[in-house]
Amino acid sequence: MAPKKMEDLKFTIDPKSGVPFYKQIILQIEMAIADNRLQQGNQLPTVRSLAVDLKINPNTVAKAYNQLEIRGIVNTQQGTGTFISDKQIEIDDIERERILSQISRDFLSKAGSYGFTIQNIIDHLQELQDRE
Repeated sequence: MAPKKMEDLKFTIDPKSGVPFYKQIILQIEMAIADNRLQQGNQLPTVRSLAVDLKINPNTVAKAYNQLEIRGIVNTQQGTGTFISDKQIEIDDIERERILSQISRDFLSKAGSYGFTIQNIIDHLQELQDRE
């Protein structure tokens, strides 16, 4: 059986966060492993395809993958791809809360600059959830 590819996992880069792009990629992969969106044997996008999707230099993606390989989180098979290893990643509740708080603050700040209130956002999110 061929390893599962991760079409559903969407990577994003925040150029305003101050966090280097390669570290943002690493953190997103670690979070996906920690919450089982990525599992052992899953194949990551190629360096080139992820770089194109994120509109960043392929060397940046290669650096992230290299760091992950050094830490034993992924295995790269020349000519085949980069795959999630069997190493377990755990991100504690405090770190998850810190990450969510940062994302939320950034989002609320941007929404507020357009005149949206927190209640506008809550109402809209509820509408979106009701549609699903």
